[in-house]
Amino acid sequence: MKKKNAVVVVSGGINSCLLTAMVAEKFNPLFLHVSFGQKVEKRELKSFKDLAVHFKIKKRLIASIKFLKEIGGSSLTDRNINISISGMSNRKVPTSYVSFLNTHLIAIAVSWAEVMGVNQVFFGANETDELSYPDCNRQYFQQYNKLIALGTKTESKILLETPLVGMKKHDIIKKATELKLPLHSTWSCYKNNDIACGECDACMRRLIGFKKAKLYDPLEYMVYPKI
Repeated sequence: MKKKNAVVVVSGGINSCLLTAMVAEKFNPLFLHVSFGQKVEKRELKSFKDLAVHFKIKKRLIASIKFLKEIGGSSLTDRNINISISGMSNRKVPTSYVSFLNTHLIAIAVSWAEVMGVNQVFFGANETDELSYPDCNRQYFQQYNKLIALGTKTESKILLETPLVGMKKHDIIKKATELKLPLHSTWSCYKNNDIACGECDACMRRLIGFKKAKLYDPLEYMVYPKI
């Protein structure tokens, strides 16, 4: 029986990798990557393409919302704001937060899904104990599904699904490792280098995740922090 299509939002990170594997068990994944003017776009795009090759994804869309770079206000997009050394311990919204970013990403995915006649949109966010992103929690995604129902055609019946939202990063890493997924092809660092910095929030979440999972991270780092 032919599998139904499902749109998967893919950044190129570990979550994207595991999410795709999970979706591929029941659906035919359609890959969506969004450029929002992030400093690390070139490196993320490479990981997106590498994962697309690994999972043999035929239908891909690379969308652009680079106006977020012009808006600024985030260390990920604003050239006037440096990507800081991890401040995960203060439990505040970090400088890497891009205002309303997930809302934009999901909106593009829903638009593509509706035009393609697809009923499922998958997003790989997971809640974190360390950082307070306002657009990365269960309540936010639940409310977004209400918006989708109100803002699309009745017959479209599009559902936003976030199967990783309740998982910790180390659990995601364990599961991805068990499935022998290409974690060496993923990228988490906020800096656009050939080697991950090991100091930004994304690197710290990844390194702490691997440590808690008691597994080896295949990526090389400029700095290996004491964690």
